[in-house]
Amino acid sequence: MPHLLHLDSSADLATSRSRALTAAFAQAWTGRGAEFTVTHRDLHRDPLPHFATNEQHWPAADRLPGAQVPADQDALTAQIHSELLAADVLLVGAPLYNYTVPSTLKVWLDHVHIPGALAGEGSQPLAGRPAVVVSSRGATYDAGSPTEGWDHGVPVLQIILGASLAMDVHVVQTSATLADRLADLADLRERADAEFAAAREAAQELARRL
Repeated sequence: MPHLLHLDSSADLATSRSRALTAAFAQAWTGRGAEFTVTHRDLHRDPLPHFATNEQHWPAADRLPGAQVPADQDALTAQIHSELLAADVLLVGAPLYNYTVPSTLKVWLDHVHIPGALAGEGSQPLAGRPAVVVSSRGATYDAGSPTEGWDHGVPVLQIILGASLAMDVHVVQTSATLADRLADLADLRERADAEFAAAREAAQELARRL
């Protein structure tokens, strides 16, 4: 059965654009038939614990002698790996917080980005599997603008999911999401609405195709 792992990380439970877009993807996915199943992990509502020790960044066989790693955290990492390995498609809701991914999503990345387990040359069991990154950004980061290159959220996901895990990364993005809240962004409201509508269509199209 085709299976989707759906991650949300936005702290906005009411008006989040990233949550709206991941929901549109998931709805289009399940709309393909009863065999299209979903596991949903909400990283904001049910945050993962930070690593207790740096040794958790390594697989057990490569840890320093005497490393003390909590058994329950190792079990949680194994569960997260199992969820990801069971997915035919990964869907990641990734709003831009302070120019990078939310801390809750960063912890999930720590759990999956372990050399010799899921990441690194020669140990990439997820190679070629689709990963859809839904990025929502409060402002704009256009080429040639003063804020070009300030988005450090999508690049880190492309590096970890794409380069390290060798997944096939697709990015769906919407910008100026704070245009209806901040006076200095008010002129971008039409652009924000147009980008969101286009992103919704792109998300639904990917869900029907992948």
